[in-house]
Amino acid sequence: MSRRSVSDEERKLFEQNFREARPIKVAAPKAPAKKKSGPAVPSGVNGATEDRLRRGMLEPDAKLDLHGMTEAAAYRALSRFLVGARQRGNRLILVVTGKGNPRKEESASWMTSPHGVLKQMVPRWLKEPELAAMIASTKTAHVRHGGGGALYVYLRKAK
Repeated sequence: MSRRSVSDEERKLFEQNFREARPIKVAAPKAPAKKKSGPAVPSGVNGATEDRLRRGMLEPDAKLDLHGMTEAAAYRALSRFLVGARQRGNRLILVVTGKGNPRKEESASWMTSPHGVLKQMVPRWLKEPELAAMIASTKTAHVRHGGGGALYVYLRKAK
């Protein structure tokens, strides 16, 4: 079998098209759709309530002020208060820890000093199994309720 000869016109057309040609982009294979990863345990707070909490539009049913308490006394007071509040049917609790009051002369690591202990410890205590079973959600309070020195604790409905 012999090769066909190419005319000058065909060669010019080929060269013109070859110069104008762009490489074909290979489409990347689509990644499989990811499942929505929600929390392992449902928070118990719907979106509207979450938004109203964030905006400070909900008034707390009860308030616990831990200012001036020792760590041990604050833990006992918090535990008793949450149990009592849940029994009374309260849903939104305000726990005031204080922001801590570091003096300017103290070092930058004020969180290790006694001034910020309750601010650090209360969120940890609320995550312990004994208390976490009662709690649907915790959030830093809105400025009008104490801001960074207070926490909203939204309790689960009593069964």
